[in-house]
Amino acid sequence: MSQMKMKNNSFNDIKEKINSSEKICLIAHVNPDGDSIGSLLGLGLALKKDKDKVVKIALNDELPKNFKFLPGTEYLESTKEEESFDLLITLDCSDLNRLGKGKYIANNADYIINIDHHISNDYFGDMNIVFPNFSSTGEIVFTLAEAIDLDIDKNIATCLYVAISTDTGSFKYDSTSPDTFRVASELLKKEINLNEITRNVYQSRSLERTNLLIKSLNSMELYENNRLAMASVTRDMIDDCNASIQDIDGTIDFIRDIDGVEVACILKEYGQEEIKVGFRSKSDVDVANVAEKFGGGGHRKASGCTIYDKIDKAREMILEEIKKALR
Repeated sequence: MSQMKMKNNSFNDIKEKINSSEKICLIAHVNPDGDSIGSLLGLGLALKKDKDKVVKIALNDELPKNFKFLPGTEYLESTKEEESFDLLITLDCSDLNRLGKGKYIANNADYIINIDHHISNDYFGDMNIVFPNFSSTGEIVFTLAEAIDLDIDKNIATCLYVAISTDTGSFKYDSTSPDTFRVASELLKKEINLNEITRNVYQSRSLERTNLLIKSLNSMELYENNRLAMASVTRDMIDDCNASIQDIDGTIDFIRDIDGVEVACILKEYGQEEIKVGFRSKSDVDVANVAEKFGGGGHRKASGCTIYDKIDKAREMILEEIKKALR
């Protein structure tokens, strides 16, 4: 793998590399969200149309329930340490550590193409397509597919629409541009089932997830004249609700939407001393900058990090930094 380089490659470079590769693996970040899953399946299904290639769509994590309806999920499979590929394509992944236990695949790959939209991306690929001004990795994948003449059918369009819709907060976030709406319009022309997407992605919260949301909100505390809201989710809370770690998704957006709250933060206890922290902002506070202080990153208004300490200690550390940012 080449040294880090802060530049993007042309779509033509990418096309040539894909065409010359026989064994390809696609993988996205751990704790998959709609953009990572939608982008992974969208590009994976497009490349699988070439029957002369071996194309593996890798997922080394649990698939969230609300994305199990997506076309192509039957192709998702975990990777093995002894596997190697001519080409690895990473999606929605700002650095190789975000691959989690799948990181060894990058070490075994002959070549890496890095496709992402996070401003914190460190350009780890041999080739890079990193566009922080795009709404989502799904929008980048559509633009790439269009540029290199990949056929986008109804199934692929469904995956990419979910990627874009979820990462723009249903087209509410500042990252949504006129081009985002153009891409969404092109995907809708493929006669995707918008009702099915809406029902599965946005209207299928389980009772377990609902109970966890209630417990999370009960843990919430307000600071800085109610401008900062923080909630914590412990393993005990998850177990009490018979829920999974993925059931926390969406809670932070609910908290952010409280009137007067400018920054929302949620701490998720993955292990006794492994705390995943999510940040959301609807003001001028750059939460990516806060996350970077703890080795994380993301976007100005949506970011995250991991703190290897007890949840109460992590909360103290995070609280101090967000208060500084608000002041």
